[in-house]
Amino acid sequence: MIGRLLVFAIGVGVGVVVVIKAKDYLQHKVPAAVTNKINSSATGLVQRVADFTSDARAAMAERETELRDALGLVEDRETPDPKHAA
Repeated sequence: MIGRLLVFAIGVGVGVVVVIKAKDYLQHKVPAAVTNKINSSATGLVQRVADFTSDARAAMAERETELRDALGLVEDRETPDPKHAA
């Protein structure tokens, strides 16, 4: 049992050292242009996801309003939302 724990601890230690060395190597050896391109791509992706989410929420709200009108349901604004109740 102690032998397995020792091997596991050594593995974790080696893994941590490898990750730290890899980060250091990439930080010093990768050209800034590649890093900037990766960062801009990630930022663009985040912006596209945010845009999609806001569009989807707006479409859901619009569709809910259409369904409520079609079914003749009246939205009661004075009733607290159960999701936001304390």
